[in-house]
Amino acid sequence: MKLTKMDCTLNERDTLQDMLESEKQLMEIYTTALFEGSTKSVRKNFSTNLLGVAENQFCLFTQMQSRGYYEPQPAKKAMIDEANNTYKKQKNQLKAK
Repeated sequence: MKLTKMDCTLNERDTLQDMLESEKQLMEIYTTALFEGSTKSVRKNFSTNLLGVAENQFCLFTQMQSRGYYEPQPAKKAMIDEANNTYKKQKNQLKAK
């Protein structure tokens, strides 16, 4: 069976979702590279690129949200408190070492 371009075309929502996921992956890569950069100039370049990717990611997020494709649910206070407690414990553990 031969696939045609028509068979492989993504709709708008899937295209935006794919782009958003790609930006998230780039964020992870640039974050790791920034932490591991060995000179100020290299770290500055990675930092600049990371900020650019963050802007792209936010733009895609807002476009998806405005089209009704991405509807994050508001966090409940209990979930926020739980996350804060988890990170406070981790912070205290790091200070103790």
